[in-house]
Amino acid sequence: MSEARSLYKPLQFDDLTLEGNIFAAPLAGYTDRAFRTVCIENGADLCYTEMVSCEALVRGSGKTEELLKKADAEHIYAVQIFSGTVDAAGEAVRMVEQNKPVLIDLNCGCPVPKIIKSGAGSDLMRDPGRLYDIVRAMKDNTDIPVTVKIRTGWDAQSINFMDVAEKAVKAGAAAITMHARTRKQAYGGTADWSHLKTLKQELGDYPVLGSGDLFTAENVRDMLQETGIDGVMLARGVIGNPFLFRETKHLLTTGKTLPPPSPREKMETAFRQLELAVHYKDERTAVNEMKKQLCAYTKGLPGSSEARNRMVHSENFETYKEIFKEYLESFD
Repeated sequence: MSEARSLYKPLQFDDLTLEGNIFAAPLAGYTDRAFRTVCIENGADLCYTEMVSCEALVRGSGKTEELLKKADAEHIYAVQIFSGTVDAAGEAVRMVEQNKPVLIDLNCGCPVPKIIKSGAGSDLMRDPGRLYDIVRAMKDNTDIPVTVKIRTGWDAQSINFMDVAEKAVKAGAAAITMHARTRKQAYGGTADWSHLKTLKQELGDYPVLGSGDLFTAENVRDMLQETGIDGVMLARGVIGNPFLFRETKHLLTTGKTLPPPSPREKMETAFRQLELAVHYKDERTAVNEMKKQLCAYTKGLPGSSEARNRMVHSENFETYKEIFKEYLESFD
């Protein structure tokens, strides 16, 4: 049990100390203010925004600026940016700084073609020198700790995470997070945690976080034990399942497993997230963007097929309220 307890711990990034080491990863199209709120309420130690385009921010995109806003429940939060150019990254971090995040993360792992075509995301894995220059420009324009999120390489023939990580550290990054897949794998196949172990061994006391195939509290425990890394970012595993944060922290601090949430608690949390989304966005956008998350919340629940079918065809909040009310009554 003592070994399990030691896996949950504070993390230090330059002069910043965070209380715990279980984070919500940045996920485009998912980690908005509503989702981050329910993650915090279930125990996330830190949440990241959806990734923000430096180029769009510099151009004055109102939609991009909206991504930077902090939720009411967020006393602290982190912003993730992406950029293919030094100038845009340097200028954008000065703008991001005004929102007072505790960390600014550079995305060097996104596998989406349109991001790569702009020279950002995983494209930086193919150009460690440019990655160095971008991190350096960020550091030169903010006192907020800068972190970097990478992959193991572009493909199986170009596993270069150590070179990339060393460049980022040399440029002044306060921590490295690695999704233990290549760009070519995207989100398929299996994450290779052995690369995380190598990265941590090579970087010593320098903070290293891991991501990839973390769908249960036991997965998180095993990754921390097997690799020796300092913390984790939970990503796809918490879509429709923010309860994974509390389950993970409970396992790491007590060595015991929490029972899963009841169907009622799942749906009440889903509805809370929907209410928050409507609070933060216009109603039409909120209900449409929540459909994929509501499908994740209801997956595997009794009688969920009909409820899901009604949800995906609903276009307003009042209809959703009625669907939730009727579905919750089915659990009584």
